[in-house]
Amino acid sequence: MSDAIVIGAGIIGASCAHALALAGLSVRVVDAGLPAATAAGMGHLVSLDGNAAELALCSDSLTRWRALAPSLPASGAYHRCGTLWLAENEDDLATADDKRAALAMAGIGSELINPTRLAALEPLLRPGLSGALRVESDAILYAPRVADWLLESVGITLERAQVAALEDQKVYLADGRRLGAQVIVLAAGLQAGALLEGLPIAAKKGHLLITDRYPGRISHQLVELGYGASAHSGQGTSVAFNLQARPTGQLLIGSTRQFDTLDPCVEPALLARMLERARGYLPALGELNAIRAWTGFRAATPDGLPIIGRHPEREGLWLALGHEGLGVTTAPSTAALIRAEVLGEHPPLDPLPYRFERFQASAPAAAEGRR
Repeated sequence: MSDAIVIGAGIIGASCAHALALAGLSVRVVDAGLPAATAAGMGHLVSLDGNAAELALCSDSLTRWRALAPSLPASGAYHRCGTLWLAENEDDLATADDKRAALAMAGIGSELINPTRLAALEPLLRPGLSGALRVESDAILYAPRVADWLLESVGITLERAQVAALEDQKVYLADGRRLGAQVIVLAAGLQAGALLEGLPIAAKKGHLLITDRYPGRISHQLVELGYGASAHSGQGTSVAFNLQARPTGQLLIGSTRQFDTLDPCVEPALLARMLERARGYLPALGELNAIRAWTGFRAATPDGLPIIGRHPEREGLWLALGHEGLGVTTAPSTAALIRAEVLGEHPPLDPLPYRFERFQASAPAAAEGRR
């Protein structure tokens, strides 16, 4: 019998398992191998500041990623490329300055750059942009490989199995086996909804596209300043420009967000809208070959913050869910919060804004914590 069972081997589940194993617990990880957000996402490590709680989680987590970076395998493709938040007009510049101030309050350095310097940094961007906010500490990585390494590095063997049901400190597998542990961490993204009633998570579909190899064309992660609004939207369909130069020389282009669909097919009209927006920032994209487009589903909560912490009513059950598009960025801090609560340690940051209880009928303290 293991001390802990983690359900889900994506970047969140793997990070939790890694943290608990480093704390000395024996950890078992089960995952059904179903399509999940870790394999479908962009792998960005980026500072979002939609609210104080989101920024605090990003800031703490990015510090942890930087500490872990020297140990990551080359196949994890960690690259501290920095982010350029692109401003199309004076209103965007004002937004960039607000973001700079917010990041500074969290101890994250950034700088406003003018159009001349922006053109020198990224010559393929279209002329006429008003400038950008540069965050040098942001990075990218290849999340599926890093998730595997997090398990391998602490000697955890991933067990491919479908979880059929949960009871207090018990996991029932579809093959008939019953597993027990003092600690169960549910980190199965959207699949968690089938195991636990009442979880306030919904699917957000996203499209991505990757090009052929064009090394040296782009240096930074490029994101339009409207990306945050798209990421935090609670309904409808939105498109925002986000591009990464992968270590292979390929350009990874996003992104879209859709509610109310579980159809995984690529939607040509929406993909075309996404690419048209991308070409609006980077006209040269029209000359490059795309080799693949795909979709994935993010697990989103109503307030855009993840659910991290002990379930208030289920014995021995912890939740690490609902990270939407920030799961890779915030995985280490999620794991640190789970570890602290499991072991009764002092938490690395205020856990209140992320607790499941904020979605219950009266949670004024939690609401206050998110401001």
